[in-house]
Amino acid sequence: MPDPRPGAPSPAAALPAPRTEAQSSADAAALPGPEARPGADADALPGPRVEARPSLDAAALPGPRTDARPGPHSPRRDRHRHRHRLVKVVALCAATAAGGMLVLRGNEAFAGLVSPASPDAGPLAAAAAAHENPDPGRVLQIVAHPDDDLYFMNPDLRYSITAGHPVTSVYLTSGEADGINAGAAKTASTAPDKPAYAEARQNGIRAAYAKMATGDRRSAWKRTVIPTDGGGRAELDVLVARPEVNLVWLQMREAGNVYADRPDSLHGLWDGRVERLESVLASGTPVRQPYTYTREQVVRTLIGVLERYRPTTVRLQDPTPGRHADTRRYTDHQDHMYGARFAQAALAAYAKEVKDRPHFAVQNYLGYLNGSLPSSLDPVEAGEKLDILDTYAWLDQSDHCGSEAGCGDLKVADHPAGNNWTRSINYARGTSTSWLTSDRDHGLWAFKVLDGQVAVWHRAGLIGAWSGPRLLPGTGMDPGISTATLPDGRIAAFGTRTAFGARPADYTREVVMAVQRAPGSEEFGPWESLGTPETSDEEWTSDISAPAVSVDGAGQPAVYVRDGAHTLRGRVRAADGGWGPWLRLGGDGLTGNPVTAVDGAGRRVVLAGTARTVVGWVQPRPGAPLGPVTATGLPDTALPLTAQGGPTGVRLWFRKPGSGNVRTALVTADGGLRVSGLTDLGGLSGFGAVTASGHLLAGRAAGGQLGSEMGPGRPWERSPLMFVGSPSSTTTGRNMVSLAVVGLDARLYVTSSQDAPDAYLAPWQPVGPRNTGP
Repeated sequence: MPDPRPGAPSPAAALPAPRTEAQSSADAAALPGPEARPGADADALPGPRVEARPSLDAAALPGPRTDARPGPHSPRRDRHRHRHRLVKVVALCAATAAGGMLVLRGNEAFAGLVSPASPDAGPLAAAAAAHENPDPGRVLQIVAHPDDDLYFMNPDLRYSITAGHPVTSVYLTSGEADGINAGAAKTASTAPDKPAYAEARQNGIRAAYAKMATGDRRSAWKRTVIPTDGGGRAELDVLVARPEVNLVWLQMREAGNVYADRPDSLHGLWDGRVERLESVLASGTPVRQPYTYTREQVVRTLIGVLERYRPTTVRLQDPTPGRHADTRRYTDHQDHMYGARFAQAALAAYAKEVKDRPHFAVQNYLGYLNGSLPSSLDPVEAGEKLDILDTYAWLDQSDHCGSEAGCGDLKVADHPAGNNWTRSINYARGTSTSWLTSDRDHGLWAFKVLDGQVAVWHRAGLIGAWSGPRLLPGTGMDPGISTATLPDGRIAAFGTRTAFGARPADYTREVVMAVQRAPGSEEFGPWESLGTPETSDEEWTSDISAPAVSVDGAGQPAVYVRDGAHTLRGRVRAADGGWGPWLRLGGDGLTGNPVTAVDGAGRRVVLAGTARTVVGWVQPRPGAPLGPVTATGLPDTALPLTAQGGPTGVRLWFRKPGSGNVRTALVTADGGLRVSGLTDLGGLSGFGAVTASGHLLAGRAAGGQLGSEMGPGRPWERSPLMFVGSPSSTTTGRNMVSLAVVGLDARLYVTSSQDAPDAYLAPWQPVGPRNTGP
């Protein structure tokens, strides 16, 4: 099928070369050069293209290119000269902001940021090396059980370890379950021994981390005891060959059931039904003295761990996973949910009490729900993830650890993939791609959550200096901010906010917004609550999505969320500035976060995914209510979705399940919702949200790096940056596009390019000082 974007080669020429298995497991920080860029997996490449592919929005594309060589005064030669002048502007911007750093071609710039120049590397490499190298950042993971990290945070975990980031994982419970370390066939004949089973799981985790870090599951650990700020003792394991890899075992009792009422659990402790939760010490642990923790002591313990490791990225499970609509049972393990809430409380106190610390970003991960969603990983990545679980499960049962308890978790050996969990990874929050936006003066604004507050970075005008991060007043903000520009030019930021107190009923989430005082002003008004469509946390566990926001052609803002019943709810702002009630807009089985954009006629389009397809709603005209929910006819899509408005309709971007390839389709509203031109654009595998502006596509590639494509037929390229959440991009003026990520060091990185088919991204520019303090 021909590529509609101008200058596209034949379909065969547009496909990147197959990626080998060796490349997929290469060090994530090692960047291939222009002649060795990895492409999509051979078995993930699209087949013959037979569907007609529509053109992208005309306003974002230059005119058609010809093969004829331009003459001295041809229009093409004139366009080339114009592009050349714009490239000089990009170079000036980058050089001014980055202290004179040269504008380098694509991967050359990225390689220069991560590799010091050799004495004979030449002036180009020397100029790149003179620029400040990216801070690697420090990652801290807090999970309920041994294996939650392997099932739900991998491959992010493996990517971070492989790239050399300091990584610490904290396990709240011992995961002792019923104490039987055996598969189904031997359960009845195996005597229960909870301390021994806890030890076997520890051994399996150490083997899995050692394999990820060194390639050898037998690699040695140094195991010691450390006091906790909650008055107990924890086991600390340090990988001798890679001492930046640490494991912290708090060894509290687990609930032992996914959803049943078990007061002696993190759930019961959080709700105040038990005053203390005791420890279950693994049989091989160096911790010898049993202990108990109150609710406050658990929080103080986690604050102490945060102070010890000073993380810049904190990974948590989902504190509001929701319930099944028919049974009202939790969709995730209660330990996952309440463990994440204890971590939330600790992070809030840490941010408030500890001032001499770096900024930190938070990433939440879906749990059991992954098993019922379309797979988000390509076969190679899913295989790598399963291989680590095989190590944890101790499939060969060889005595590589020298422990009588066993060297792994035989309970999962019958099915180490879990409930299809090794095929996917999905973020519970932080998937918005609209957190970078431009204003009418060509300035840029970035909004991300750091330290539980919304951080704002600002560049005034096209070549102004960046400022920030500046934290807006107001705490408790959840990861993920969406922005919209109001008719008067002011920027409005939307997100969700969590509050909790002493009682279970005090845990609440709500949608909030803050609006710029005036166009171009760095001052924002206070956070205004838009409430929540949820009735209570007890009923749906505050399971609302991040808000999707758009302003239609009548100047009417609207905000939409998926509620705990997996339907769409929305509020619309009236002309007097007041917000209407939360409307019930239908839909069934919605997953992830809805998205919205406005077409060329000013009509709002809202789209949401299910486990099998995508559904949508459209306005018949600006200012009118949304029409009924409508099937799009699209196949299943991996989460999440991205919507981009344009003159011809709203373009939807998403990933192909089991592949990671980027797909797109055009949604139009003439005569009701219509979808056309489903097209597979290939890519670098990977997962997560795709951002699109002009000719630019960008998203997470396999290896955790940022992959980008700058035009039709252009090979996808990688940057060395590993990042939190999703990338965001925006057009600036008529001919520029900007792209931003927040790295694992919780620092903003930005780049820009001319919006033209033969343009390249300028070198990444870190904004603000290194993240070593608040």
